[in-house]
Amino acid sequence: MHEARRFVLAVVLSVASIPIIADPAVGWIGFLPALVCLSLGGFVFLVLRSTGLWVAIGAATGLTVMALSLLYLNLTGYLTHVAPWLAGTLAVVLVFGVGRHILNMAFQALRRGILNQHVLLEIGAFAGMAGGIIGLVLDRPDYPTAAFFAVSVMVGTYHIFSEWLSLIVKTRSSQAVKRLLDLQPETARVVRDARELEIPIEEVKVGDHVRIRPGERIPADGTVVSGHSGVDQSLVTGEAVPVEKCEGDAVIGGSINGTGTLLVNITAVGEGSFLHQVIRHVEDARALKPGILHLIDRVLRVYTPAVLLIAALAVVGWLAGSWLVTGQVDVERAVFAGLSVLVMGYPCAIGISAPLSIVRGAGQAAERGIIMRTGEAFQGFRLVKKIVLDKTGTLTDGRPTVREIETVGGNERELLAIAAAAEASSEHPLAQAVIKAAFERGITPPDVASFQAFPGQGVVARIGSGEAIVGSPRFLVDRNIDLTSFQKRIEVLETAGRTVIAVANEGRALGLVALGDALRPDAVAAVATLRKSGLATILVTGDNERAAQRVGREVGIDEIHAGVLPQRKAEIVRELQANARVAMVGDGINDAPALMQADIGIAMGGGTDIAIEAADIIILSNRLSALPEARDISRRSYRKMVQNVVLAFLFNGGGIPLAATGLIHPVWAMVAMAVSVTAIFINSLWGTPRLFFDAIQSVGRPIAGSPQGA
Repeated sequence: MHEARRFVLAVVLSVASIPIIADPAVGWIGFLPALVCLSLGGFVFLVLRSTGLWVAIGAATGLTVMALSLLYLNLTGYLTHVAPWLAGTLAVVLVFGVGRHILNMAFQALRRGILNQHVLLEIGAFAGMAGGIIGLVLDRPDYPTAAFFAVSVMVGTYHIFSEWLSLIVKTRSSQAVKRLLDLQPETARVVRDARELEIPIEEVKVGDHVRIRPGERIPADGTVVSGHSGVDQSLVTGEAVPVEKCEGDAVIGGSINGTGTLLVNITAVGEGSFLHQVIRHVEDARALKPGILHLIDRVLRVYTPAVLLIAALAVVGWLAGSWLVTGQVDVERAVFAGLSVLVMGYPCAIGISAPLSIVRGAGQAAERGIIMRTGEAFQGFRLVKKIVLDKTGTLTDGRPTVREIETVGGNERELLAIAAAAEASSEHPLAQAVIKAAFERGITPPDVASFQAFPGQGVVARIGSGEAIVGSPRFLVDRNIDLTSFQKRIEVLETAGRTVIAVANEGRALGLVALGDALRPDAVAAVATLRKSGLATILVTGDNERAAQRVGREVGIDEIHAGVLPQRKAEIVRELQANARVAMVGDGINDAPALMQADIGIAMGGGTDIAIEAADIIILSNRLSALPEARDISRRSYRKMVQNVVLAFLFNGGGIPLAATGLIHPVWAMVAMAVSVTAIFINSLWGTPRLFFDAIQSVGRPIAGSPQGA
């Protein structure tokens, strides 16, 4: 709200200063600055609209009355002698009062030896005030003293406008995510001591059991303890079809319960919840800059002193030139030239050109269930030529189930008991599927004395006095377990696309567990779209060769790497990066090294926390079709960014030499800057004006239903 109040005060000062310098003697052009400033008054109405319609109407009416009153006094000659003093007072109030924070930032930059846009702004503002003071000293009737002071007011106002602009654009980028917080109900129905208590959401704790009735929103993240229902997660993850939830399934706070009643054990509240993590990822994305913004920062370090040098040369050139040609020093024209260069060279348009396009892209992505966590995601994803895909949980649903069990002697219960006990400490989806199958059959796994995991291969556990080995057939063979009798069956199952786990205990093979995982419904179409856009698709999985080849054929993968260990995934990505930029898509702990290694890491929203933290882009909706959408957003955001930067530099590059001629009045330079910024702003938000106006009105507005203490 500080930026909004500051902007309103700055506009009031500008609206007061512009009618003072309006000159009808030069025709309709004389009123153009007033139109520019009155357009800012329209923004003031929108800013104050969120506080109340009548407040906004009252403020806009007050500004109009003030502007018309000052204009009338100016036209009737009442302000002839006091206009310079009034304009000077307004300039002092803005530079040293409303815009004091800019002065402080410029001072701090100078102390560090940095010439940035704040320094350039203050030099322009003080140059305008210096021009006005020269006019007061000379006391010439044809000298535009008031106009010089007014330029100082307008330059400061436009910088404050750019600050406010950044605020509303950032608001726009996170509005879609803020709406997620609105999904969280204000109260929850907690079951304690066999009684249901309705308490504020802030008082819900991890471990509480919460009952959710049909049609109600789920108050926080948790796991279903009892009940069965379809849960609508569309407003949270973008999944259009309700997801069936039963005992043991995870639910996300903000989702809408269907027709059944659920009892949920709360697992995360406050900052640890899914919704709050999404908010944090968006804030992180706004804080990080892509390469082009770093380039702009470096350019501005050279650009700012160059503008100052040109302004100084323009002043010296006019002072010396006028004296050599006419024998008289044309101070007015020299000041005009120097000040016009500073105003035309003020990099407001350049400063907002790239951020506007980035935050627009972030907002569009968030609405599609895609979080661009880093600035590199905006710039880099469009350049990717190869995309590496994990299988389990990425191309497939990630919910494998036990399909077949092959045993020696037909003792399935012993096999499942040993397998479930060994896999009990593993978070891998295959391990969880084995454990679930054991419990569904009423099998209680024996206690495990020790446990050692071999990522991508299997586990070794000590159960009682014996050693149990569970993992890929190759893993058991390497440990001298004889699987000869199962070899043909293993080949048949793997050819059918099954993932085969072998189980042995005390040096003896007990049998096989074959698991199947269905492809995501949109996997084939998504891969086809990626290939059509020119991307080479690569499948990298720890699964067996036959299962990987089957999945690869079904979805149309170009290149397949099977039986890959976690550390090898990162090595494959590194090898692919030798001749192209590479994106990696995964969801598990074993994918994290590869996600970090890739130029662009993409995590499915249903994946592990480690995978999500390692990624640049998060697909909240768990839709593979979001991959081409994210790349398209990256490409369009970068295109807008380049368009804006080119527009800004063309304006400044062409305007500065023209201003140095001294033929442009500083006020017209300010009007030209307003047109430049407006053009960039319209180009960035073209096609979404309603969203822009909503963003303006949302600045400072409290988020309804958001938790205060959670």
